Formats: sequence, structure tokens, C-alpha cells
Amino acid sequence: MTTTNDHWSAQGKSALDAPGRNAFESLPAEDVPAGYLKNSSGHLVPIEQVREQDKLRDEVARRIAGRARELNQALGEFKQTALGDIEDLVAIAADRYDVQMGGRKGNVSVTTFDGRYKVQRSVADRIAFTEELEAAKALINDCIDRWSEGANANIRVLVDRAFRTDAAGQIKTAAVLELLRLDIDDDGWVRAMDALKDSIQTVGTAVYVRVYERVGNSDQYRAIPLDLAAV
Repeated sequence: MTTTNDHWSAQGKSALDAPGRNAFESLPAEDVPAGYLKNSSGHLVPIEQVREQDKLRDEVARRIAGRARELNQALGEFKQTALGDIEDLVAIAADRYDVQMGGRKGNVSVTTFDGRYKVQRSVADRIAFTEELEAAKALINDCIDRWSEGANANIRVLVDRAFRTDAAGQIKTAAVLELLRLDIDDDGWVRAMDALKDSIQTVGTAVYVRVYERVGNSDQYRAIPLDLAAV
């Protein structure tokens, strides 16, 4: 007699063994003896006591996570190789003209001979805010309160958005810097912006590799996406 669990087991195994499914290599269960699975509390559970659905879920998650780790490593290797190739190209060009290259690496664009592909190395500062940001926030709030009903509603929205934290409790840098673009003729606001500028601190640099492909025969390029959300 075939039980529900037997049917579910066979159905689940068939789904997992479908073409293309096994391309995902499962992550091994670390430090778990044969015949057991470790639950989320760290306890070893005899495998015969684990529901078939839980086993299938574990297997699917491990396969996807294993492939994700491989892709993550491949992307890291791709970035390092691409940056190394660009750096070599820049060094060769410098050597041809007997130029000593030094200091901070800059932005570089490398294009194929036919112009179909373009690779860009972009360097950007990583910035953070010091405790002076709190002073800037207080000064900005003073301005909003002082302006009272006369305050522009759009400015209120920008201020609220600038100091709203994300899920990780971090302030969005771009939203804060957007306040510096507001041209407001008010002494209190100018003081607040001075405090905001003083709170900006460069904590490092980020180097990006972006790859583009020409759109037909136009002079427009579209990015070749390297993130999951865009593919």
C-alpha cells in the first residue's frame, strides 16, 4: 500500500531529479554525522524522524545556496581578473610614453575595436557621517520649526527622507547629500549645511567594473547586468 509520505517522497525526488535540477551542487551539512540532520537550534535529529517535506526543503535550499556560493566566487574572480587586465593595459600605455603611474587609480573606459563593447572601471569614495550629523539634523529641524506653516512641503519630505534609516538602521547617504543641493537663503539653513558638510568623512574607496554593449548601430550603450535582479 502506498502511503501519502511515499507518494510525496517519490514526487519530490522526481522533481529534484528533473533535467537541470542537478546542475545545482548541494552544500554539505557541516559537522553532521551520517544518519542525522541538524535543526535550526543546533540539535542533531535522526533522519528517519525528519518529515519528507523538510528533507526536500533542506535539499532544495542547499542546492540553490551551493550554486549561489559558486556564482559569488566566480563574480569575485571575474572582478579581480577584469581589474588586473585594465591595470595592465594602463601600465603598458604608460610605459610606451615613459610615464610613471602612481597615486590613486582613476576611472578608465576600455572599448573594443568595433565599438560594440565597453568596459568601465569606476572609482568612488565611500563616505560616512560623523557625530556632527546630529548637529546638522538639529539645526535643520530648528529651521523647519521656525518656518512653521510657511515651510515648503517638498523640503519637509526631503528632510524626512534624508534622516529616515533603512532596515539595517543606516542613513541613506544619497538622500542626505541631496539636502546640500537645496538653495535656501536662510542663515540657519546655511549653518546646518556647514555642519552637514563637516560631518562627511571619506572612509575608503569602492572600485566598480561595469560592462556595456552597444545598442544596434547607435551611439547608445546598455549595461550587461551582473546582478540577479536585472537578469
